[in-house]
Amino acid sequence: MVSPDMAPLGMAPLGVPQASTVAPEVDALIGALLAISLAVLALVFGLLLTYVVRYRAGSDAFRGDLAAKTWRVEIAWTAATLLVFFGLFVWGADLYARLFEPPSATLNINVVGKQWMWKIEHPGGQREINALHVPVGRPVRLVLTSEDVIHDFSIPAFRLKHDVVPGRYLSIWFQADRIGDYPFFCTQFCGTDHAAMRGAVHVMSQPDYARWLDGQPASRSLVRQGQTLFMRFGCSGCHQAGNGLASSTVHAPSLNGIYGRPVALADGSTVIADDRYLHDSMTDPNSQVVAGYAPVMPTFAHVASEAEILDLIAYIRSLSQGG
Repeated sequence: MVSPDMAPLGMAPLGVPQASTVAPEVDALIGALLAISLAVLALVFGLLLTYVVRYRAGSDAFRGDLAAKTWRVEIAWTAATLLVFFGLFVWGADLYARLFEPPSATLNINVVGKQWMWKIEHPGGQREINALHVPVGRPVRLVLTSEDVIHDFSIPAFRLKHDVVPGRYLSIWFQADRIGDYPFFCTQFCGTDHAAMRGAVHVMSQPDYARWLDGQPASRSLVRQGQTLFMRFGCSGCHQAGNGLASSTVHAPSLNGIYGRPVALADGSTVIADDRYLHDSMTDPNSQVVAGYAPVMPTFAHVASEAEILDLIAYIRSLSQGG
């Protein structure tokens, strides 16, 4: 069933559907860049071909006296092309920035690349392999990471493509505006079964998505799973989180309300406690030591998997959202 207020299904010149809010603008930008580039090429090579033919050796074309030298035409030509292409640059930079600044109330979904599959995890704990179910008309933020080598997550119908790097958290967002099934791929060669590392995004109506979530096995939400891991890995012994008190004598920062806030470091710099900072603090804790604290935290780089670190981050994030 398709909602009557849904956007019409646009098509790119090569037949790839436009299924997200940003897809038409991406196509328009690429189309404008292509058209202007072709116009410049046609003008330059058109004049070149015209003069080659007209003033070829042996032709009786009138060559006349040499014209007086002037820079006006050259300056006008250079300035015009500079302004046009700079306008395209500003347009592209603005579009690029908006792709990495998700709106409020986004649906956060974790995507972990692994040879040779995509592991998807929803906030409620629902998990998928090589499939991604999302609601139509709602912004979705994908948190991307890899467990082994560099991958590349690409959804052509949404005009999205982003590297997925081991040990780093990268994010990108989209808003699907058309119900349907759209393939996604790994577009970075990652080994022998690279071509099989593909799946599909299933865009559903809001009620259908809610029913799909209810029908999936999910023992606990990411926050609850992260809370369990927080206790199991001994994090609660040093860090205060929620209403609990640290049981260890080790002096460690409180995690209550830390997500999204600036953190002063021992080297005098300041960072924002986002997903990347929390990930690095777990896998390489001595790289960014909080001011006033000793560098005594052990690394969890080979203790917790990337999926478990994502659960821990979800729990820490919840401490800044009232639970």
